[in-house]
Amino acid sequence: MARGITLVESSRADHQKIAQALLAALLPETGKAVRLGLSGTPGVGKSTFIEAFGRLLTGKGLRVAVLAVDPSSARTGGSILGDKTRMELLARDPRAFIRPSPSGGTLGGVARRTREAMLLAEAAGYDVILVETVGVGQSETSVADMVDMFVLLLAPGGGDELQGIKRGIMELADLIVVNKADGDLAPAARRAQTEYQAALHLMRPKTAAWTPHVLLASALKGEGLDKVWEAAEAYRTALTKSGDLDRLRANQAKAWFWTELREGLIASLKTDPKAAALVPQLEREVGEGGTTPTAAARRLLGLVLGRAEEA
Repeated sequence: MARGITLVESSRADHQKIAQALLAALLPETGKAVRLGLSGTPGVGKSTFIEAFGRLLTGKGLRVAVLAVDPSSARTGGSILGDKTRMELLARDPRAFIRPSPSGGTLGGVARRTREAMLLAEAAGYDVILVETVGVGQSETSVADMVDMFVLLLAPGGGDELQGIKRGIMELADLIVVNKADGDLAPAARRAQTEYQAALHLMRPKTAAWTPHVLLASALKGEGLDKVWEAAEAYRTALTKSGDLDRLRANQAKAWFWTELREGLIASLKTDPKAAALVPQLEREVGEGGTTPTAAARRLLGLVLGRAEEA
């Protein structure tokens, strides 16, 4: 499976051709796993939580695949990819598979090929797929377009922290978990739970079949993790019964299609010889104020698509 993920992540045209043939052959074996996306504020303990949660699930006899995304350097394009080091115990579990991947500059907290990696993990027989994003930011929402349930991890902090979290990601959350709810932080965690729950009441649920709520957990002590899994199971049951799960996955497939279309157009612009020759001229005109970015972009698109804008 690791080799398969490496194949789908490759940008080489010949590798992509083989990868798409592989995915087409495996497609009938996909779709059976529980897909959970996890994001959270820096320092919330995502890796610790995922390791503890993953070990809980493997202890129940489930096979767990963790697809973790590390941010890529804007200068070198490299990533540390240290999730296996941070999840040492889970990495040694025979029922678990951990795959760190670089974000590669892709917005949304996930790598461009995370969806394909998820399909490969499902075809390999994994029961639960955990997608860990790089962290909370204004664009950390793409994971919601590829998982069944989006779990937002927050640390005890209450109102001040709530102000720093974008409303958009709160609206996307199907479950909020306040981690580190132990020891001296336990009272603060309970206050945070109350404040986050109040904030959720001001937001419209994504589906009538499920109302998001807030749970307390301590990944360090292994407390509250069972309730998180119970909530995930209840969520899946509710959405399956209402038919919302099928609709959700259908809409995600459409979103995936448009994402690939956009990426494909950008790739065409970069590889088209006429476009490559025109880009420096358009950049110079835009920089000198001779034309607007919109007009320049339309001219370039017109050239590639063969429309009248190239004139």
